[in-house]
Amino acid sequence: MSSNRLLALLTAVALSVPAAALAEGDLPIQDNSFLIEEAYNQEPGVIQHISTFSRVGGTGAWLYSFTEEWPVLGQTHQASVTLNYAGLEAPRATGLGDLMLNYRWQAIGSGETEVALAPRLSVLVPTGDERRGLGLGGAGVQVNLPLSAMLGRRFVTHVNLGGTYVPSALASDGGHGALTSFSAGQSLIWLAHARFNVLTEVLYTRSETARPGANDHAETFTVNPGVRGAIDFASGLQIVPGVSVPLGVGPSHGERAVFLYLSFEHPFRLAGPTAEASAKPSADGRG
Repeated sequence: MSSNRLLALLTAVALSVPAAALAEGDLPIQDNSFLIEEAYNQEPGVIQHISTFSRVGGTGAWLYSFTEEWPVLGQTHQASVTLNYAGLEAPRATGLGDLMLNYRWQAIGSGETEVALAPRLSVLVPTGDERRGLGLGGAGVQVNLPLSAMLGRRFVTHVNLGGTYVPSALASDGGHGALTSFSAGQSLIWLAHARFNVLTEVLYTRSETARPGANDHAETFTVNPGVRGAIDFASGLQIVPGVSVPLGVGPSHGERAVFLYLSFEHPFRLAGPTAEASAKPSADGRG
């Protein structure tokens, strides 16, 4: 299916969904948006497995990403790891990309508050082969500041500001230089139904690889409309599938892609007691 047909289908689905108000105390879907982070750490005792797959129109290039998120002694701290596996057309290569080790701090709020902030610090591990285009070519760090805010009972917005620094990254001419990049993005999510969201994201990135005698610059600007839904089970398992159509504008004009999202979130004993279990009084009457 072409990206234009998929975009038309997403629009038709969004318009056909009947509005249903969230019940009092009912929380909306709180997975990450597709390209934008939401500022909600994992709840105590609950872990999440996130898979994404994107395919670029016209080139056949694709990227699969898997992220595992764990709470650390409660919701204030969260650890996660992100694995990437890519298939490239030019140069033709398929293999493991760079690894990300992530830590997030729930600095303000939570999924139950109107405003939340959860800064992230990541270490980039150069596990991808940069000679084949699968990695940056060196270790680095990345920071991101996700801010989430409720806009009434029908809309939620998420704002991201981030940066990446790799002291010795591979440049386009085969040399190495210091890579710095900046990203800014925002998503607006319509809570069309208690278990169905319609969202639009915008993401801008600018990167530069500086080395003696020359600099490489790159810019991207993406608008990403999509939908996602949640399937809940009595066991506590929640499955969230989603689909979107990233569209390039400005410096990315003409680029098209298809983006697929799938997450599994569930209680897990090794991740500690759940929030509900922690709140229950013990047999001797203490909390």
